[in-house]
Amino acid sequence: MPADAIAAKLEKLKGDVSREWQSRIQSVRRVVQRVWQRETWAAFFLASLKALAVVALPFLVYVRASVSLYRHGANPWIAILISALLTVGIVSGFVILIARRFRGRARVPTVVKWAALPIVFTWCVYAAFYLSRVNVKSDSVRAYYSAVNPILRVALSTIVLVDPDLVVTDMGRVPKDYRRMRLPVNHRTMHYRQPDGWVHAVDLRTRGRGWIRNHVVQLYFWSMGFSTLRHVGTADHLHVQLATRP
Repeated sequence: MPADAIAAKLEKLKGDVSREWQSRIQSVRRVVQRVWQRETWAAFFLASLKALAVVALPFLVYVRASVSLYRHGANPWIAILISALLTVGIVSGFVILIARRFRGRARVPTVVKWAALPIVFTWCVYAAFYLSRVNVKSDSVRAYYSAVNPILRVALSTIVLVDPDLVVTDMGRVPKDYRRMRLPVNHRTMHYRQPDGWVHAVDLRTRGRGWIRNHVVQLYFWSMGFSTLRHVGTADHLHVQLATRP
């Protein structure tokens, strides 16, 4: 066989091998890229969950501890105060851990005085006394807010943080409200002022909010120790109530 023919065949074979390797390299690159993207998203998702847990934990502990203390006989305001002190401890611990990670050390008194106490105090006052007008069906409903048990107010303000479109459709009632709504008068409703002087129930809008959002809100209140009931009176809504103590 002539030398030029052999050289041509070798060149062709070299080209075929090169194309085959390029194809395999591209295939490996695509696999590596998919794995890298999957791992990156997984790491981002886990980091987001950790950040969410760190942010949400103090608020959830605040609400759950308040409910538990109230159920065990504590005055609502005392329950809130003790829960706030517990929350200060949790927030201080988080701030100290973060500070030590980035700065190497953190003075506990400084953290408590300038970070934990202002954050918790501001939140406690806001949660116990304020509910935005956009989160209430009407001003007449909002007028009852100060009559609602402080424990329930704290829980409402907390869920509004993550669900700012939540709307309270009803709080306090009197018997004539049932006649106005053309419903039988309910003498056992927690929407009335209870013997302790507080209203113990609120109704939340469910219409137009989607199945997942409504069930997440219901799960939140249930996990915090409240009774919940999805039912229809004048409209589909979620009834949330704090049981009175025996």
